[in-house]
Amino acid sequence: MRTVRGPDGRTYLLIKQSSDSSRVRDPETGDEQYFPNDELDAISGESPLETAAHGIDAPVRTILTAVPNERALGLLVELVDRGEVPILDLLDSYDLCESDLHGLLVEFKLAGLIEEVELYGERGYAATAVAKEGIERLRAGE
Repeated sequence: MRTVRGPDGRTYLLIKQSSDSSRVRDPETGDEQYFPNDELDAISGESPLETAAHGIDAPVRTILTAVPNERALGLLVELVDRGEVPILDLLDSYDLCESDLHGLLVEFKLAGLIEEVELYGERGYAATAVAKEGIERLRAGE
């Protein structure tokens, strides 16, 4: 499988190639179609697996790659639902030890899912627009 650019300028996954035409798959829809070989351009340096992953909406993809398990997903959902939350409230509210909580918060921050905020003179966290949109789409089943 290779990544190719079609005559319409869109990126496709090359599924099968014959002497005259190639079957390609649109990573956004999963639809397959045929194009003449001379209308396709190979894209070097782009992994077909990464191309396939780009068919998933960016906020959802960010959540899928940053969240390692259900507890972490639950923490992110809580941050989306609760809004800005002081760190002490997070420590008191959930069954995560301080180091596990801190590790997840760092991962979420690096992924752009949360941001640090100041609440009542103390450190806290809030979900970003990316996290909110991604959780909304996941809840909607998109």
